[in-house]
Amino acid sequence: MKKVALYIVFALTGLFFIGGMEVSGQTNTKKSVLWAPEDIKWESLKGAPPGVMTVNLWGDNTKGAYGGMTKFPEGFKAPMHYHTYATKIVVIKGAYTYNGKEYGPGSYVYVPGGVKHESAGVGNSETIFFIEQPGKFDIIPVGSMKKKK
Repeated sequence: MKKVALYIVFALTGLFFIGGMEVSGQTNTKKSVLWAPEDIKWESLKGAPPGVMTVNLWGDNTKGAYGGMTKFPEGFKAPMHYHTYATKIVVIKGAYTYNGKEYGPGSYVYVPGGVKHESAGVGNSETIFFIEQPGKFDIIPVGSMKKKK
C-alpha cells in the first residue's frame, strides 16, 4: 500500500510539473527536475496555521500561480475559511477532510475561490496532498475582515 502511494506521488508530481510548466510560463527550461522524497525540503507555509508545511514544485505560492505539496500534521483542523483563488488538490497520504468528509489517497478535490469551507487532516496520520492554484496562497477566516498574510 505504501509503495502504491509513493508511485502515485511520483506520477502525479511529474504530470502536474509538466502541466505547471506551461501554465506558469516555464516552458523554456531544458533541464529535468528530479527530486527523491529525501531531497524535498519542507518549510512552514506562510499565512497558514502553525504546523502546516509546504514545498513548491513550480512557481511561488507567496507571489502567484504555483504547484506544490502541502503537509498537515496528524489531527490538524483549520476553522471555516476561504481562499481568493480556486484550489485543486490530489491527496497523496492520509486523508484530506473537506467539510467533514474524508478523501483518501488518489482523491481529487476542487474548491472554487471564495467558497467557505473547513479543511482538516485525520487523527491517525499526517496528510500530504498536491495543491495547485492560479494565484498566491491565502487563507481568509470567515467572520474576519482581515486577510492573513
